[in-house]
Amino acid sequence: MSAMSRPATLAEVARRASAGDSAFDVALRELLDHFYLHPDARQAAIDPEPEMLPDPRHNATLGAVGEHLARRWGLRIPTWTEHPSRFLDRPYFPTPIEDLKAMLLVQSPLAFRRRMIFVEAEPLRRATLPRG
Repeated sequence: MSAMSRPATLAEVARRASAGDSAFDVALRELLDHFYLHPDARQAAIDPEPEMLPDPRHNATLGAVGEHLARRWGLRIPTWTEHPSRFLDRPYFPTPIEDLKAMLLVQSPLAFRRRMIFVEAEPLRRATLPRG
């Protein structure tokens, strides 16, 4: 695989995942690094609407990430995040560990919980996450 720059938008995450250039979770982690390292580009990173992907969990995750980043960093929440296709109709726990599920139900941030995605309290944590 050729060395590519990090995706700069959630739309690019979807594009790369759709094209098979990188796995969804890899592209998303790279976007988060870009987002945290470039404060002036944060709104632009979440504004363009990502294409729809075959996996509804990915579509809902993109909506949750866009909304969560906006809430966390005081940005405008993009309208595309409210589209019904950005929500799941049944609960999704990214972990197979049953004993963690009750904790995740409580800890999940609003943007994830309202989409029935149950994750840890700081689901978008990266080494590049700014302090404070």
